[in-house]
Amino acid sequence: MVHRAARALLDDLPDLTDRLVALLREREPAYRAALEGDPGHTWQEAHRSLRHGVAALLDPRTAREAARRSSWRVGAARAEQGVPLDALLHAFRLGGSLVWEALVEETSREAPEDVRLLVHVAGDVWDFVDEHCALVAEAYRQVERQLTWRRENRLRLVAGALLDGATRIADLPEAAAALGLPERGRYAVVAVAGGARAAARAGGPPGADAAPEPRVHWHVGADAEYGIVLVEEGDGPGGRPGGLAAFARRLGGAGTRVGVGTVVEGLASVGEARRLADTALRICPEDGGTVLLDDHLPAALLVSAPGLGASLAERVLGPLLRLAPADRDLLLDTLAAWLECDGSARRAGALLYCHRNTVLNRLRRCEQLTGRSLGRPADLVELTLALRARRLLLHRDP
Repeated sequence: MVHRAARALLDDLPDLTDRLVALLREREPAYRAALEGDPGHTWQEAHRSLRHGVAALLDPRTAREAARRSSWRVGAARAEQGVPLDALLHAFRLGGSLVWEALVEETSREAPEDVRLLVHVAGDVWDFVDEHCALVAEAYRQVERQLTWRRENRLRLVAGALLDGATRIADLPEAAAALGLPERGRYAVVAVAGGARAAARAGGPPGADAAPEPRVHWHVGADAEYGIVLVEEGDGPGGRPGGLAAFARRLGGAGTRVGVGTVVEGLASVGEARRLADTALRICPEDGGTVLLDDHLPAALLVSAPGLGASLAERVLGPLLRLAPADRDLLLDTLAAWLECDGSARRAGALLYCHRNTVLNRLRRCEQLTGRSLGRPADLVELTLALRARRLLLHRDP
């Protein structure tokens, strides 16, 4: 009975395909768009699937693998085209329903007394539909994973080339389109090391009174994560108006170091912005913190040329550095406290828990040992830079 009805369906397969295509147009919006764009392709796909399905009713043993291969190809092709998986599975179930209805119609017309027997094959028909829906879904997801990997890998390569300054000028429009960023925007790079993933922390909702999150593309490097941040007009680092400084500080946390470079113009300059962010990151304390390069330019000069910084520290502070460790640290800490307190011996004394006269005596000893006067601007600049160089470079090169 089933073979007789299935042979009749094969003979009338074009009409059956027309009915399925009409159902897809009526009930599935995703296929409606495909039918408007390329109706012939969709018709041929539906025709092949129906032919394999009906052939499996006639000869399950020999037709089964061909039907499975056909369904797998459909799932893979629709994944590449971006058709939603739900729409694809709906189409297959519509096809299964149509075949079942056609079997009932044909049997009712040719042998109405046998219609009641169809109940014995209903389970097989719907098992076939479920099996092929599962096949389609597996093919779809496999291709979707491959496409996602290719897309993410391409984005990694594009962002990595920008950050390395290796992108050709001719390739900038393509890079901008891939990252969803304007080619001629204002950009800063944020470098984050240590702690939890920066992209995950940045994804949380800002506070009620916080500025909106800037547009940012994250890239995981060998030693840090880098955020290519689109900076709005009027915004900038250093705590000035807008969200870049606040955004960078929100990335911080226990043990997390965040370095923010200065703002540059255009995607072509992102490589330079990344180098500036790396410089800011080198200034960060080892136990964590956020450094905006614009606020630490003298320190940036020192870490950019660590050899010169070390030479400056030795030339200016040499006699101090060769004292016994206890004396050395006492004098250096006093000098640092006095500079931090804007030259106020009284405030420095409060910070160091000693009298202002004690601070002044230690400072005079610093002047004697170094041969430099804290009242002479040129000497004060040298002492300040030398002290900063030693503190910046000490923990990196013990």
